[in-house]
Amino acid sequence: QVQLVESGGGSVQAGGSLRLSCAPSGRGFTTYAIGWFRQAPGKERDFVAAISWIGDNAYYGDSVKGRFTISRDNAKNTLYLQMISLKPEDTAVYYCAARRTIGSSTYYVHSDDYQDWGQGTQVTVSS
Repeated sequence: QVQLVESGGGSVQAGGSLRLSCAPSGRGFTTYAIGWFRQAPGKERDFVAAISWIGDNAYYGDSVKGRFTISRDNAKNTLYLQMISLKPEDTAVYYCAARRTIGSSTYYVHSDDYQDWGQGTQVTVSS
């Protein structure tokens, strides 16, 4: 298991940017594929983005394509979600999730595929 800590959430106006970070507590997360999910009040948890453990493959949810970028720096044990052109509908709690994987270029898009989750960080976008 790996414990994940998200940071970087906050409140911004529509059109603004934020960068979320996710880091493991106590150990590294090489060999872990990582995903970001979000959950708005009263809604299900939705897939946002995922990245393979060596960082060569990434995949995005349709609603964030072209606006969000997922990346990772395994040497620094940190994963990032750069968000630009934020919209009020991006308002949610954002969660980082990890899954140990053998395939270095594999990513996962379903929340059930992930074993370890952070506590989440709130992102609020005002119009």
